[in-house]
Amino acid sequence: MSSRFRVSAAIPRKLEDLGLPPVQILGRAGLPIALLTQDKILVSTEELFALYRAIAELSQDATVGLKLGTEDRIERYDPITIAALCTRSFRDALERMARYKQLTCPEKLDILEQDGECRVHFNFLLAQEEEPSVLVDVCFAWMLSVAQRGMGHAITPRRVEFRRPAEYRETYESYFHCPVEFNAAQNAIIFSKTDVDQPFVTYNADLLAAVAPQLEAELTQRLSQNSIAEQVKTVLKRLLAGQRPGIALVARDLRMSTRTLQRRLTEAGVTFQQLLQEARRELAHHYLLHSTLELNETAYLLGYEDANSFFRAFQAWEGTTPGQWRAVNTVRAMLHNAARTA
Repeated sequence: MSSRFRVSAAIPRKLEDLGLPPVQILGRAGLPIALLTQDKILVSTEELFALYRAIAELSQDATVGLKLGTEDRIERYDPITIAALCTRSFRDALERMARYKQLTCPEKLDILEQDGECRVHFNFLLAQEEEPSVLVDVCFAWMLSVAQRGMGHAITPRRVEFRRPAEYRETYESYFHCPVEFNAAQNAIIFSKTDVDQPFVTYNADLLAAVAPQLEAELTQRLSQNSIAEQVKTVLKRLLAGQRPGIALVARDLRMSTRTLQRRLTEAGVTFQQLLQEARRELAHHYLLHSTLELNETAYLLGYEDANSFFRAFQAWEGTTPGQWRAVNTVRAMLHNAARTA
């Protein structure tokens, strides 16, 4: 998986609109002053997090992330937002957002449906530390603004969940118009299934046909920089959410036939089953370190039918239980972060 990702070129303009000089933000973040003037702004996960922490520190505005994630000026929409708005429904838009988000940050967008709800949450797969709250706010505000622009009217999530401690509850509940929970297992925004199935009045097949190939080409180029094994694992990590994707589904996502993918994996000396287990193992490490999910919820996200199957697999991988591994490695991560910031 590539370690550098493209940041939207609209960020400098939006910062200036909010009275936040980009030069000061970059200086506070310890990033090159010319970074945001480049034609293609590429950053690592650590640099992206530093950028948004600096925005929070200099703005002193609890709503700055919500403002950055909301865009009312159509001429400023980026290609990913345009592609999402041109789809038939909010469900289709979520799928496009999940697919193309890989181009702008090392992020996995999970979409889980259960009991009439659609739960959407973001996971930063290369993160070694907690993602900044401002960045979480940007993601949620962006998703809600796409939904409302696409439907042509305001919609209300069922609830919003934050991992952070309780703060500014009234501010967030006023913005999202729904209950907001803190100290949650994950950062998530939850919609009703009825809202997710609503059609978009912005549906435009011709415009989508013009924009999507550009994004697909860029995504293909990004994936092609990795080995076929890494390409397959990248797709598996995105698709693993309450299901166990088969090779045919992964091949379709990679725009190749199942036979071609099988041949390329054989040439690389790996099997699809091996890569599935590696993807599950790497995602398990991420969920255990970067969320407070219950172990049965982690098992579900990894596509296991029950927690016992996950426990047996994890024991085979690590020689210990998921709970024991989480306890030991959480302490190690805390010590590492403390040493780095000392």
